[in-house]
Amino acid sequence: MRFVVVTGMSGGGKSTALKMLEDAGFYCVDNLPVSLIEKFVELVDTPNSEITKVALGLDVRAGQSFETATMVLEHLKQIGYRLEILFMDASEEVLIKRYKETRRVHPLALEGRVEDGVRKERRVVENIRRQADYIFDTTHLLTRELKEELDRIFVGNEEYNNLIVTVMSFGFKHGIPSDADLVFDVRFLPNPFYIDQLKHKTGNDTEVQEYVMSFPEAEEFMVKLTDMIQFLIPNYVKEGKYRLVIAVGCTGGKHRSVTLASELYKRLKNKGTYGLKLYHRDVYNRST
Repeated sequence: MRFVVVTGMSGGGKSTALKMLEDAGFYCVDNLPVSLIEKFVELVDTPNSEITKVALGLDVRAGQSFETATMVLEHLKQIGYRLEILFMDASEEVLIKRYKETRRVHPLALEGRVEDGVRKERRVVENIRRQADYIFDTTHLLTRELKEELDRIFVGNEEYNNLIVTVMSFGFKHGIPSDADLVFDVRFLPNPFYIDQLKHKTGNDTEVQEYVMSFPEAEEFMVKLTDMIQFLIPNYVKEGKYRLVIAVGCTGGKHRSVTLASELYKRLKNKGTYGLKLYHRDVYNRST
């Protein structure tokens, strides 16, 4: 039997992940009391059971003790059950934004600020997060991209090393992304903004891509950048890093950065077992 515990930060995407696993054939149970976990596992793991894949949602609702939950899961592993822990996460800023948009009350901030609840929950779930087999950061992850990653691991049974790499384009005039790990400035290249026929296009358009990449410096930069990133990724994985945001910036975030971020994405795609996504932060910013 394949048994997956789906947990993480409230607002991180746990419910969405459970629904996707259910669509993939998992028998899903959400928010089972900690005291019933062991009994539940024993009941579904019977010799003639038709249930072969189980996903159990576990979070901080109803005042559940994650210290106790961690001990229960560890005990189940000790007596022979193979449990996989999927931890859903996101940046504090995004978690707060999601709560405010939905007007939901955070389970650990019933009478206080959402920010306080998020920070308290981060401390509560830290132990179980350290034990996680998979950590998904949904800060910039689209729903379809989450499904692709879940299918890759739990349907295709492919290897996963917990690292999700985001290649992001941005404009310096709108500020450097606060979650960027590596920042590269491509303003050394000629700006298509000053070419009349390219000014109102973006790096998603073939004409702009061809113009930017026509300069030898652009290709040389891409070769060196790709080589460096491919060197860094295995070392980040070895150190336990689970999220890497590579930010490529130009002035407005519409032309050069979009072209080179897309090019880097293409060169990294299918080159490893890490997750990879592309995000253009400012390409449609009206103020550029």
